[in-house]
Amino acid sequence: MAAAIAHRQAGRQVTVFEAARTVGGRARAVPGVLPDGTAATLDNGQHILIGAYTESLRLMRLVGMDPATALLRLPLTLQFPDGLGLQLPDLPPPLDALLGIARAKGWGWQDKIALLRTATAWQLRGFRCAPHTSVADLCAPLTPRLMAEFIDPLCVSALNTPAREASGQVFLRVLQDSLFSGRGGSNLLLPRTDLGALFPEAAGRWLVQQGGQVVVTGQRIQRLVPLPSGRWQLAGTGGAAQGSEATEAFDHITLACPSWEAARLVDGLASTAGLAAAARWSATANALRFEAITTVYAHASGAQLPQPMLALHNTAEHPAQFVFDRGQLDGQQGLLAFVVSASDGDRALIEQQVLQQAAAQLGLPGLRPVQTVVEKRATFACTPGLQRPAMQVLPGLTACGDYVDGPYPATLEGAVLSGTAVAACAAAG
Repeated sequence: MAAAIAHRQAGRQVTVFEAARTVGGRARAVPGVLPDGTAATLDNGQHILIGAYTESLRLMRLVGMDPATALLRLPLTLQFPDGLGLQLPDLPPPLDALLGIARAKGWGWQDKIALLRTATAWQLRGFRCAPHTSVADLCAPLTPRLMAEFIDPLCVSALNTPAREASGQVFLRVLQDSLFSGRGGSNLLLPRTDLGALFPEAAGRWLVQQGGQVVVTGQRIQRLVPLPSGRWQLAGTGGAAQGSEATEAFDHITLACPSWEAARLVDGLASTAGLAAAARWSATANALRFEAITTVYAHASGAQLPQPMLALHNTAEHPAQFVFDRGQLDGQQGLLAFVVSASDGDRALIEQQVLQQAAAQLGLPGLRPVQTVVEKRATFACTPGLQRPAMQVLPGLTACGDYVDGPYPATLEGAVLSGTAVAACAAAG
């Protein structure tokens, strides 16, 4: 939707072919039912934003959403149910980090001094490191407590990749743009509404108002057809792409879809049109590996957290890293969302372990499962030195998404930044 908006603002007529029945991709609403039979609106995974997501916030405002009411803004908090952990005050950087570290509960002075010394060294080096440095290597000077209670949860929430496998350079870029980008950049922005209403549905309405055509119902494109004129036709299922070819030709195609879908379409060009550049691009996209995210929704009458979001002690038997109180966010009282980033294992087992974790760490033995959402390919594995596919695929063909070459990991902001940038790439290519 960010790409469609950018193309429309560049003066182009836009048609969006949406494979799913609703817009939003992985960040969309899904229906659910509480244990008592009451209907509930869930999300296809619990997402958050941060204050440094300037492009996401700009696009929300553009399409008529007010971030001040749609999002709950909180200081960066990595606090556990026992009250230990870090919470930054509402001060400009670096004062917020300095005071937050000094006040962190449960951290000894050895922990705090090690973090301040290491963070200062990162800043003096311009938040740069060798390309093949992992987050674990980058944070070697830190104490085991800091790794367990600060770096590990921060890394897995931002990169969805364990610290021992995650890119140190991308991690440093995230820290730079959040903790040192200005006041409020590190704030947590928790959605007060479902993810469909937060942006994509409003973006669809905006696009229609601006003269764009949004096709929503099952418009999965099966094949790209290059024409001798340099234009493109589409073969697919349903709507304008019914049958073997689309009824109109397009000057430009943007693949705003998951990397494996984009690679499938580009592979088709490589095999049918003999395009070597297409083969190279799809090979790079196909080489990406992925990490899963599991969100366990559970409910109990009267269940409530002391804060809208808490960090959890993560172990092999207790896999969730965070829990969100949907009652404090969108008013669905008693509904909690547990997030297991970089998850691995059977859905039923993870659900059972999370309910046991809730009993042990939150004192909530009466939670009943509502729905468990497993996104097996939620994000690409953000590993050191990773080669990501370029935005320009071929003349007249671009790709955008959180996996396309860029400075950020697989986040909402990375996706919308890529979507916005693709309009300029299309003009240049």
